[in-house]
Amino acid sequence: MDYLLIAAFLVGFCLIANRLSGTIVTAPMVFLGLGVVIANAGLLPANATETTLHLVAEITLIILLFLDAAKIDQRALLKRRVWPTRMLVIGLPLAFVMGTGAGVLVFPAWPLAVVALAAAILVPTDAALGQPVLDNPTVPERARRALTVESGLNDGLALPLVLLAASFAAPITKAPAEGWVVFGLKQVTLGPIVGAVIGLIGGMALLWAKRTQSTSDVYEGIGALALAASAYLAATLVGGNGFIAAFAAGIGFGAIVQGRCKFVLEFTESEGQLLSWTAFFLMGAVLVPDAIAHLTPETIVFILVSLFLVRPIAIWISLLGTDASLTSRLFFGWFGPRGLATALFALLVVDQLDHDIGEDILHLAVNTVWISAVLHGLTAAPGAKLYARRQAA
Repeated sequence: MDYLLIAAFLVGFCLIANRLSGTIVTAPMVFLGLGVVIANAGLLPANATETTLHLVAEITLIILLFLDAAKIDQRALLKRRVWPTRMLVIGLPLAFVMGTGAGVLVFPAWPLAVVALAAAILVPTDAALGQPVLDNPTVPERARRALTVESGLNDGLALPLVLLAASFAAPITKAPAEGWVVFGLKQVTLGPIVGAVIGLIGGMALLWAKRTQSTSDVYEGIGALALAASAYLAATLVGGNGFIAAFAAGIGFGAIVQGRCKFVLEFTESEGQLLSWTAFFLMGAVLVPDAIAHLTPETIVFILVSLFLVRPIAIWISLLGTDASLTSRLFFGWFGPRGLATALFALLVVDQLDHDIGEDILHLAVNTVWISAVLHGLTAAPGAKLYARRQAA
């Protein structure tokens, strides 16, 4: 019965999804809410556990990292790269430093490494939580591309920060045999190398198959999904980080096939969308109720400071000296919602930490995601319309 209700809800949502896309109700809000309702009603499927969520979230992030990187219009980005480059190169590290400083004030009892880990986990953004902004054609294309590129790239760039902070926060008894320094270097160097090579080779192989008509659109889409998985698995075999590898593979793949395999990216995006909805549903059902039960005043303050002050100020500073208007700097600063990457990064490192600290980090991440989903979901559509009017004026 529980599976039937979930399936029926999914069918109903798909029938009205296009109408909802221009409203203040977003897909992440809907599926997080459904998960909470199912959990509170006692209808949670028996196998919907944190392990299942971890697996679904990992697969989703692999595909989305690959897809986000592959979809980047690299030629257009090279021509108009100032905004996203500034936000990534200056804004992201600045948000990490400012978030760490805020965490020291809000959580004085936490070790500095744990505070830095919390700040790093809250750095990546998720464009899916503000999809009405990216789907609104009245918002200038340059602004939408800047937000898309930043959201697509900052997951991969934030991951080394998360891994480094987790290595310092973890107890010595859980350190890898080769030591944290060697482990960290292998993660952030072998991953990109393996991923980029696989992405480039995969892209060239796909174009060869298209020229010789030895494949078709459907098989190309499945092959792209397998390519992302291959990059992840190959990197883990040699000691690199699989998520960074998937991201690098997407960049290499996109550089080769850009503009010539649109169906591949459309197919991959539809699969990623379904997995994303599933991950948000499982998060709402498995993690959100427990996280809300552990929501403290300090946690609320830190989350609100991160959303309303840390990122907006970091982005504001990063865009000083560019042609970004006052409105654009405010707009980019606010629309940095926290989504699947924040939750998954917390799930990835929770086992490395002491139990109590790990639970605190996980609760912080999950509470940030649902609060961000609500706040950014409610403001995405009206904010996009207001920004478009201001820019047009």
